[in-house]
Amino acid sequence: MGRIVTLDSRKEAALQATADRFVAVHKGDVMKALKEMTVLNGPLQERLDTLSARRQATR
Repeated sequence: MGRIVTLDSRKEAALQATADRFVAVHKGDVMKALKEMTVLNGPLQERLDTLSARRQATR
């Protein structure tokens, strides 16, 4: 979680379009979309943390 990514304008536009579609799926309710995104990202972050721990353990 401690990593900052810099996006160029093309990637920023693609990210904005994806975010707009995600909010549209939730009928314009930004808070509902944000809550779902948080729930969806939790398990993904746990998997990434597990993979990172395994890599560090093998070093």
